[in-house]
Amino acid sequence: MGDAGVRQRVDGRTLRAERTRQAITDAHFALLEEGDLRPTAERIADRAGVSLRALWTNFKDMEGLFAAAGERLMERQRAEYRPVPADLPLPERIERYCAQRARLLELIAPAARAARIREPFSAQLRKNRAWYLQIAREEIETLFAPELAAAGAGRAQVLDALTVATTFAGWSMWRDELHLDVAGATAVLRRVVSALLPAAIAA
Repeated sequence: MGDAGVRQRVDGRTLRAERTRQAITDAHFALLEEGDLRPTAERIADRAGVSLRALWTNFKDMEGLFAAAGERLMERQRAEYRPVPADLPLPERIERYCAQRARLLELIAPAARAARIREPFSAQLRKNRAWYLQIAREEIETLFAPELAAAGAGRAQVLDALTVATTFAGWSMWRDELHLDVAGATAVLRRVVSALLPAAIAA
């Protein structure tokens, strides 16, 4: 077999492995979305239509699966994400930002609820959460840079408060504990973000 044939065989094997990995991560998310917050490897493999051996061939352990699932979830978020122009008036920035945060938080909600159960025992899930928080903080710092600057010495506190309000910690409180619907939770999110930004208070 020539070099081209070897490359074709290797490429085909790589493509099949990637499809298998994607089927496994998709099966994992499907189970979470159905309310199975602690799916076993056996249930994930069965849903993906692969053998348990194939699952462990593609993922060394559950931490490896959690890492791949985290990356896949981030891909889903990127596909849904639409940057809010930073030069819009503050009320419009807040409106667009909160509407998008609500949409993205609902997207990750099943995985986030499941992660809370396993995070104390999973370094990878804690790493995933830190990654999401960092991205969320960077967006806040970019989109609301003038308002954060206006907070002066209180900038760090405002940023921390916004981080809690606009990530799953706050969203879960409104949706899971207070049992607000998406529209109600979004309205509360909008009110909190507006109250925390100094320029919004002045307006």
